[in-house]
Amino acid sequence: MDDIKHLIGKELQDFESKFADSVKSNIPLLDRVMHYIVKRKGKQMRPMFVLLSAKLFRDDLQESTYRAAAFVELLHTATLVHDDVVDDANERRGFFSINALWKNKIAVLVGDYLLSKGLSLCLNHNEFRTLQIISDTVQAMSEGELIQIEKTRKLNIKEDIYFEIIKRKTASLLASACSAGAWSSTNDETTTEQMRLFGEKVGIAFQIKDDLFDYGSAKIGKPTGIDIREKKMTLPLIYTLQHASPEVRRRIIYIVKNHNTDKDKVEEVIEMVKASGGIEYTRQKMFEYRDEALAILHQFPESDIRKGLEAMVRYTTDRTY
Repeated sequence: MDDIKHLIGKELQDFESKFADSVKSNIPLLDRVMHYIVKRKGKQMRPMFVLLSAKLFRDDLQESTYRAAAFVELLHTATLVHDDVVDDANERRGFFSINALWKNKIAVLVGDYLLSKGLSLCLNHNEFRTLQIISDTVQAMSEGELIQIEKTRKLNIKEDIYFEIIKRKTASLLASACSAGAWSSTNDETTTEQMRLFGEKVGIAFQIKDDLFDYGSAKIGKPTGIDIREKKMTLPLIYTLQHASPEVRRRIIYIVKNHNTDKDKVEEVIEMVKASGGIEYTRQKMFEYRDEALAILHQFPESDIRKGLEAMVRYTTDRTY
């Protein structure tokens, strides 16, 4: 990741400064919360995808690119703040969550504020295409979350529904990062659509990797079995249920529905998933999406920036946390 950041070191520094400015408020409480958010920034993958996607087509970045990167990061941060409220989570990235420090009501309003700041960034500069790209993402993310909630109740998610959920819920944000970055440099719809599809493929691979962590034993920052405890139907479990004997299928569903907080029972499900070939199948699908993303990327001329984007793609599937 450090090698990739070196490619856009100056641009990333400029982005961080502009992002910090974009969230400032003259309301003391909001300004304190914004300062806390800026100080505990994550890996900044999504802004990096915006900047790299823009530099793939134009070396000297425009202000519109930085605004697109800021909007994407504002949206991402807003969704994390709201997710922590929904999940009643007290930690995020090793720090106290906003709702843990300032309670749910303020956290919800902070998430709304972040989203509104992103909208204003585009509207104030008449960047309606970027606004459309990212507004579509807000809709897709909400739809994906609601589909998942609805289907989780019945534990009846099939593979096509799983991919529809993660395409909307997770991949849409990376898709918008890449397409908004491309649009800011090219104003070309064909190129923008190519990069949207590229980002979508990367985003799906990214989420599949995240789901695989639930079945790993390494120290990855995500407790093993947490998806099962939350009754989330991810691809390894879906594959196992589709290919298991009726007896094994009934056993898994019984545990997930009734004993999902029992550590030993959750471990039993994990072992059944491993024995069924669910992990290997899921890894295979992840690499398929990774390779499809790389095939799209390789349609563009070779350059250091293209190599950087390729490294970002490989990072999504090779990361250990």
